[in-house]
Amino acid sequence: MVANAPLLEMRQVVPSFEETGLMPAPYDFRLMPGDCAVIDCRDSGRAAMFADLCSGMITLSQGTCRFMGLDWSTLADRQLNALRGRIGRIPRAGGWINMLGTHLNIMMQQLYHTKGEFENVVAEATTLGEQFGFPGLPISTPDHLSTADLARAACVRAFMGRPDLLVLEDISDMLPAEMVLPFLETLTAARDRGCGVVWLARHASSWSVYRKAVNIHMRLLDEGLFPMRVI
Repeated sequence: MVANAPLLEMRQVVPSFEETGLMPAPYDFRLMPGDCAVIDCRDSGRAAMFADLCSGMITLSQGTCRFMGLDWSTLADRQLNALRGRIGRIPRAGGWINMLGTHLNIMMQQLYHTKGEFENVVAEATTLGEQFGFPGLPISTPDHLSTADLARAACVRAFMGRPDLLVLEDISDMLPAEMVLPFLETLTAARDRGCGVVWLARHASSWSVYRKAVNIHMRLLDEGLFPMRVI
């Protein structure tokens, strides 16, 4: 990645309508290392599609989407996997595999996309789990955990591997109130080391406590992506 270059950049991006159902409106978006962009979007399906777009998982009808200076559409599978290993994501729909314990779900991305030693991945997951209120890693399958515990586990999974980009769909209504501060502290620590944040918010109340630290505010509608004034 070139110094002082955008971490994530979309130029006149139009997602495939056949693949996403999104209106053919061009998106322009630029995120620098350490930025926090809040994108208001009340439609959870549209927010998930935008999160996929950031992660290079959507075919484009036009435009370019680059992450760490690399155009998603030009990369081979090995490069795609390596780059996606640098992204931490919280999906609102969960994305859990109920055939596996929650601890394996949490560690799977790092074990698949990176070359980290198993013991080190376990140690990092355990430490993050404690930050988010677990006594250790939950080993029950995800379908046996409460909504609140799944939200905690989603936070642990997203922050694994010291990601360069965090793509956060809104789970503020699921996360226990006592976990909001640890979440924001962990988020701020990630930004301090250069991680960029795309926070897809369903309601203003979900990020209002962090308002002063947000430097990009946009709104995602059927008609496209629109800048808002950060107050």
